[in-house]
Parts: sequence; structure tokens; C-alpha cells
Amino acid sequence: MADANGMTDLKQGQAHSARIYDYFLGGKDNYAADRAAAAQIEQAIPNVRVVARENREFMNRAVGYLGEQGIRQFVDIGTGIPTAPNLHQVAQETARDARVVYVDNDPIVLAHARALLTGTPEGRTQYIEADVTEPAKILAAPQLRDTVDFAEPVALSLIALCHFVPGEQMYDIIDELLAPLVPGSFLVMTHLTADLDPETVQGTVRAYQASGIKMEARTYDGVARFFSGLQLIEPGIVPIGRWYPDGAAPDLTAPGVVPLPVSDSATAPKPPAAGYAAVGRKK
Repeated sequence: MADANGMTDLKQGQAHSARIYDYFLGGKDNYAADRAAAAQIEQAIPNVRVVARENREFMNRAVGYLGEQGIRQFVDIGTGIPTAPNLHQVAQETARDARVVYVDNDPIVLAHARALLTGTPEGRTQYIEADVTEPAKILAAPQLRDTVDFAEPVALSLIALCHFVPGEQMYDIIDELLAPLVPGSFLVMTHLTADLDPETVQGTVRAYQASGIKMEARTYDGVARFFSGLQLIEPGIVPIGRWYPDGAAPDLTAPGVVPLPVSDSATAPKPPAAGYAAVGRKK
């Protein structure tokens, strides 16, 4: 969104979940407010950077799996600041003609959208500046309608996003976004939970809320509601680091799997079980 002088308002003084996530991943596109919020969150989860990396690794595994199932269209809501490998890089490694539409509400993500639009010549990538709480706007966006064929299956990806919309509203949003998708489409999600480490995760929620960011850590049943009527792909709804298709670790040398850059997270202590991951197929 631009200000009265036509300049994009990056809201530097207000912490934003995408920029906090960027900070945890070692990125540079964040501001003092984001880093201050991140410091409070790290007090609750000292290994939060590893948790952030787990989310990226899950995206890698899930998108590689969906590519193997023949999925060629992806809508990624809550994209975040570009961090390699981005979703389109994983998808187009499996199928060069894969099409990806990214959606985010942070103007700094828009400022870096060119990095999200550099896919293969055979494929397509697009970007929509919108909030997940505006599903009608997302579905009506020309960038989506010109890129995605709704007569074919689509994978809807919401990684580490739905916990930022508390209450019942998020369930209605997911239902609205899934409604136009044909059978054979997929819902991909990670979600914060306090089921497995209540004290740590409740501290995380308080830290986000203290920074002006709404958040709700849902229970297993709360996450399962998002997949009501969908066929859960094995291993079902499990801690993020334990989600592998059919419970088997992927071959990182196989086509369609883009290894993440080597980082010190590989030798870091195991993170707390802070979230669930799941993939569901629309019947």
C-alpha cells in the first residue's frame, strides 16, 4: 500500500510475522521492531530458528511429494520473504511447467516479489498482495484466474499461517478457499500447537501478542477440523519434523527434491515439538 507521496508504506515500526520469520531464517529483510519481537519469542523458544527451518523443510518434502502425485498448480498463502528454495523452485524441479501463485500481505514481500517470479520458461509464477482473511479477493484476483486452471487439481499451501487468525474465522476461510478446487486438490498446512510442549508454546503466544500480533495455538482436534472431509495423507497430523510421505524419509538425490542449504541448524539441538504438519486430499 502506498502513502500520500506514492511510496510504499513498509510499516517499519510495527512487527510483522513474515519479517520475524525472515529473521529466524537468517534473512536481512527485517526491522528493529521485528528483531525486538523475535528476541522475546526466542526467550520462550530458544531453538525457534530450528523450528522455522523445520517449516521450510516440511514445505520442501510436501511439495516434492505433491509433484510426484501429478500436481502442477500451487497457491501459497502467507508466502513470506523469498528464501531459497522457494516453493516454485521445488515444484518446478519436479515439473518444469508447474504454476505457482504467491499471496502475502506484507509490502516488503511485494518489494521482493521479483525473486518469486523467476521460474522456468515452461512454468508460471504470479504474486497477489492480499491477506488470508480476504479469501474472496484472493479467489477473484486476475493473477490467480490467469494462472490457475480451476478445472485441474490445485495444492493450497498455508505454512505457519493459520495460527495468526484466532477463532472460528479461519475455518470459514479455509472452506471458502477450498470450495472452488476440484477433487484431487490438496491442503498443505503447518500450525502451532501447545499439545506437545504447553509451557514453551504458551510463552511464544504471549510474546507474539505482546508485539501486537494475534495468535492462537490450536489443539490436535482444532487442526483436524481444517481437514474435515479431506483424506489425510499418511502419516496424518504429526509434529512437523516427523511428516514424511508414507512415513519414509525422502531421497535427497531424487528428482523433485531440492536440498536445503547446509546450515548450523543441522547440528543444533532438537527443537521443541511446537507445531503440527499435515497434507489432505479433497475427495
